[in-house]
Amino acid sequence: MHFQWDWLCLGVLIISSVTAGMESEENLDADVEVENFDKQSQEADVDRDKSSLEVVYQTPKPTGEVYFTETFDEGMSGWVLSVTLKEDMDDNVAKYDGRWEVEELKENAMPGDKGLVLKSVAKYHAISAMLTKTFVFDDKPLIVQYEVNFQKGIDCGGAYIKLLSSSNDLNLEYFFDKTPYTIMFGPDKCGEDYKLHFIFRHKNPKTGEYDEKHAERPDVDLKKFYLDKKTHLYTLVLKPDDTFEILIDQTVVSKGSLLENMIPPVNPSKEIEDPTDKKPDDWDERPKIPDPNAVKPDDWDEDEPAKIEDPDAVKPEGWLDDEPQYVPDPNAKKPKDWDEEMDGEWEAPQIPNAKCETAPGCGEWVRPMKNNPKYKGKWRAPMIDNPNYQGIWSPRKIPNPDYFEDLHPFKMTAVSAIGLELWSMTSDIYFDNFIICSEKEVADRWAADSWGLKKLVASANEPGMFSQLVTAAEEHPWLWVLYILTLALPVGLTVLFCWPGKKSDEYIDFKKPDVSKQITKRKLKEVTEDFEDDELEEEKENEDTDEDEGEGGEDIYDDEEENGVPDEEENEVPDGSQEGDRSNKSDSEDEKKEADEGMGDRPLKSVRKRRVRKD
Repeated sequence: MHFQWDWLCLGVLIISSVTAGMESEENLDADVEVENFDKQSQEADVDRDKSSLEVVYQTPKPTGEVYFTETFDEGMSGWVLSVTLKEDMDDNVAKYDGRWEVEELKENAMPGDKGLVLKSVAKYHAISAMLTKTFVFDDKPLIVQYEVNFQKGIDCGGAYIKLLSSSNDLNLEYFFDKTPYTIMFGPDKCGEDYKLHFIFRHKNPKTGEYDEKHAERPDVDLKKFYLDKKTHLYTLVLKPDDTFEILIDQTVVSKGSLLENMIPPVNPSKEIEDPTDKKPDDWDERPKIPDPNAVKPDDWDEDEPAKIEDPDAVKPEGWLDDEPQYVPDPNAKKPKDWDEEMDGEWEAPQIPNAKCETAPGCGEWVRPMKNNPKYKGKWRAPMIDNPNYQGIWSPRKIPNPDYFEDLHPFKMTAVSAIGLELWSMTSDIYFDNFIICSEKEVADRWAADSWGLKKLVASANEPGMFSQLVTAAEEHPWLWVLYILTLALPVGLTVLFCWPGKKSDEYIDFKKPDVSKQITKRKLKEVTEDFEDDELEEEKENEDTDEDEGEGGEDIYDDEEENGVPDEEENEVPDGSQEGDRSNKSDSEDEKKEADEGMGDRPLKSVRKRRVRKD
């Protein structure tokens, strides 16, 4: 039995350990689909996964064809600050006078690794740079990737970028919110609205006008990426087959088709409602109408009120009819600056009447109101199906005169510059490691040499498992219940089943002695004397039991010789022995004498006490 309890305790401990491990994994895992790193990135991470203190930063170098890269390790060379003003605003607030700096991260910084930091609050910022070469949307994918760290969190503001449309009159010094762009991509937040923009401007092939097309919202919680004060990697992948992917930290958070997952759709409807069509005057849209054949019952009284006075109510005893509920404050005094001509006659403020506090009520007593049992309200005819119902009217459809079909919206306007045009109520927004290319392997290699190192350093400096569990519980208080149950359940079961209990006297008396422990003659006498007292009491009980049930108990003392005596011989009981129960005491004395004579003072191997049931 004890062996079974040991296994039960071991099982409980194993289950609690597994539960705790699963719980910690659930709190730390993201709720999005995870993409594996490129093999080269994995190898680079393994080589650097020794210690954050041993990471040596080197400015990343692109490993393939790129259209633009920027690390800011050498400053803002090539970037142009805007000097223009926003339109339709006062000159004092329309200036793009927000300050930019090149700095290292405030936390988990690596020596030599710098980024572009937005420094001003409640100001407009605009900065841009030309691409190394213009990207033309033809037969190659477009990959845009960069890092953002909201070092102070984010209250209201954006961290998105714009890929500016290629044109002969593009002047970066006059870059502002109305400058034509082809793609806008990146995080944005105000209040509790967390966004990840992907917008492209589509050119109407019939009119030549541009319309903004917004990707559907990602089906993931973006809040943690904006408030955890960590550096995150944002990636946009546009493919020539008119599909797109949006990734955060190399994890896909949104994907779809430019033809199906944009709002509004790229291609308009083939048919539209006729603006000249009008609903006929006799068109009946009522599905139900009052029954014209219904008649108000004769006993229906519409004049009965909904409430009437309760005639059974009685004024409580002690009601003070002559005392008002409120009286002027006797301690109030007219202010010295009170002008009766301007302010009117001064009156003391009203306070509750002290006499009414001990009485059931003051003032004129009025009977309470109750529901009128005769009240039925205004009579209305019951509703029936309208035999003339024609349904909800809608204008007829006509061919859309502005209809067009663009089967390849990927072929957008070429881009030749990148810009950040932002307004924020939070400062110290960090940007770093921009890259625009066409090969995913090039972008992954670039990320491994830049963002991958930041991730290693941040991971090495993260708090322990206990701190992470506490942080998770602060965000989700219900986790405290799970923690308590996870800890209390195994402890309680362990105490309940595994705590050593007190052994009963019966178990000790009939326990088989250890054969390796030797007993001397004197000790044997003391033991047998103690047994004799118990045997006398048991003999009396056995005699009473034999009369009713025909059963009896017999105590047999056997001493084992050095050559050993088989247990089968010791347990044999003659079938004809009917008087053994009554001669129990004399047999015990004889056996004791034989033991004394046969063994002398030499040690005894063992003494066993057996109870034999008689058939």
